[in-house]
Amino acid sequence: MNKIHGSRLALLLPVLPALCGLLLLTLDPLPLQALRNNLFDQYQRWSPRAYQAAPVRIIDIDDDSLSHLGQWPWPRTRMAEMVDRLSEAGAAAIVFDVMFAEADRTSPQIVSAHWPLNERQAREIAALPDHDTIFAKHIEQAGVVLGFATTQNDFPVNAASTAAADASPKAARFVYAGDPPGHWLHAFDNPIRALPVLEQAAQGNGAVSFVPDSDGVVRRVPLVLQIAGQVRPTLASEALRVAQETHNIILKSAGHGAGLTQIRIGEQIIPTTAHGEIWVHYSRPVRERYIPAWELFDERIPANKLAGHIVLIGSSAQGLMDLRFSPLGHIIPGVEAHAQALEQVLTGHFLQRPGWARAIEAIVLLACCLLVGLLALRMRVLYAAAASLLLLTALLGAGWHAFADYQLLLDSATPAIGLILSFFLCSLFQHFTSEREQRWIKTAFTRYVSPNRVSHLIEHPDAMALGGRRQECSFIFTDLAGFTHLMESIDPADAVTLLNDYLDAMIAIAFRYEGTLDRIVGDAVAIMFSAPVFQADHQARALACALEMQAFASHYASEQQARGIAFGQTRIGVHSGEVIVGNFGGKTMFDYRALGDAVNTASRLESVNKHLGTRICLSATTLAGCPNARTRPIGRIILLGKSEALSVHEPLGADLAPCQAPEEAYRTAFEAMQQERPEATALFNQLATDFPDDPLVRLHSNRLNHGESGDLIVMRQK
Repeated sequence: MNKIHGSRLALLLPVLPALCGLLLLTLDPLPLQALRNNLFDQYQRWSPRAYQAAPVRIIDIDDDSLSHLGQWPWPRTRMAEMVDRLSEAGAAAIVFDVMFAEADRTSPQIVSAHWPLNERQAREIAALPDHDTIFAKHIEQAGVVLGFATTQNDFPVNAASTAAADASPKAARFVYAGDPPGHWLHAFDNPIRALPVLEQAAQGNGAVSFVPDSDGVVRRVPLVLQIAGQVRPTLASEALRVAQETHNIILKSAGHGAGLTQIRIGEQIIPTTAHGEIWVHYSRPVRERYIPAWELFDERIPANKLAGHIVLIGSSAQGLMDLRFSPLGHIIPGVEAHAQALEQVLTGHFLQRPGWARAIEAIVLLACCLLVGLLALRMRVLYAAAASLLLLTALLGAGWHAFADYQLLLDSATPAIGLILSFFLCSLFQHFTSEREQRWIKTAFTRYVSPNRVSHLIEHPDAMALGGRRQECSFIFTDLAGFTHLMESIDPADAVTLLNDYLDAMIAIAFRYEGTLDRIVGDAVAIMFSAPVFQADHQARALACALEMQAFASHYASEQQARGIAFGQTRIGVHSGEVIVGNFGGKTMFDYRALGDAVNTASRLESVNKHLGTRICLSATTLAGCPNARTRPIGRIILLGKSEALSVHEPLGADLAPCQAPEEAYRTAFEAMQQERPEATALFNQLATDFPDDPLVRLHSNRLNHGESGDLIVMRQK
């Protein structure tokens, strides 16, 4: 059931980042906008628009011009002279990115207001022409576009002048192809207009305002705005209209409240955003775009340089503060943003973010999240990572290709983030699921194989190869006396339960000492130490493990016997030696085993116990690695089929059993027997009288009484 739920959860995981991404695309929060804009800016830095000579120039009121012609604002008579010079040069439209909202302070009437004049002098000065009036007459004779600012604040507005300007026959007329787009446009409350006398004289009046993004970068230039509830043109659209001597601006919408799609001004068809803006593809700064204003008055400009051009008049002077941030990372004059937008229109170069872009991005986001999520869940992590990286590269490359070759602005960053999140989320899930499965497998596998063997295989998978290596190991062999008879005397199911409980505890003791389960044969258990993991103290571990196993086995047998079950005692053999350890078998199946004489000897020592009367038979080879062990010698044994004697011992617990002879007395008698002294028989006979239940005392007493001598015991049986 858990596996089913896990599978269902795994299938849902790739959907989560996709749904989150779709929600973000729908809500379009500021951080997502910033991410998308930064991506588009990077595209522009990699591939700025190549500058093409277009009939657009900027008359720059720069710092040099202020040095040559005086501080700003210049008298309106000088501005009138500028209009005349540009008109004579053949400019198609003269566009002021400059505000004329206040009267000229250099006009005679304003300057003389603070002079001590008599009545005659006052009349003479009053009769002089006003500079704004002069400027208006020169404007009226040329194709001039004036700018007005927009604001959200409640500045006082001259309603009469506003209505008059809107009703002027020179004003732009809007024609709608589709729904009126007023509610889709950027809205402002009040315009700050030029003086009525100037506004009425101009061929066009456009808003100079931008709508920069939250980071202050000007990425789009509006062509129309909504001002005080009415649709109004901007400086760029009025420049195009006046230059083409047309009256109409046609606004085409997608219908169903989807906003604008394009604007037509004369012969120019301009794709726009839903808000009536044009995306600006900036070029790097070029000198050809600018003409310092002082050169215009110095008559250094060739006669044909401005013919048929849209000429914008603006300022790059630091002190006039008309500076903007561009996507290229530069600070540019505000007038340049208008100029670059006009260059794009006149050369037919447009950046577009189509109305279907967000739908495509949503589909790509969903597809990438699902595909990468499924790959992360189904494939190995390296393969999934490689596939995800390839898909990520293709996704980002497609976004760049759309920009570089088709001038399309498609957001590949948001689907890319969704892809990455889907990969990491599903990879983490797969990792934790795999770890959980490995833990489960390890736990289950340790019921068949020793935990240290499982851990070793996990850490060293190369150890699964067939073959072996030489290693000195220690071995414990156990056997349960009388179990076959027990199986015949009680219900087999009960016998199996008893055996399972017994084996479970015995193996658990071995695992506590980090022994490796070599095999289980019926009621017998074989334990190996120092393989597969090397253990420097393998002899001490084997002895300690054997003592604890014997203690448990004796207690368990006593419990069962108290219940009336004839559960026998356990015999244990312990030996150490060099063996070949490794995987043996074939390609179909193999087993991890130790092969060598030491294994066989440990097994034979276990069976020798029944002849010696002991429960643990410990070889001197193992005892050599247990310097603090308490034992008593049994003797030198020649096992059946062997030719060499093996010194063996019986381990002693913390306290001697009541039936055992005192350790010192036993050793005295054993040394006499070992040295074949005559008193050995008497010493063992006396111990046998005092401790008749001590199996080793009885063994040696019987041997000596039957004419044997010394501590050499030759086994006639296994």
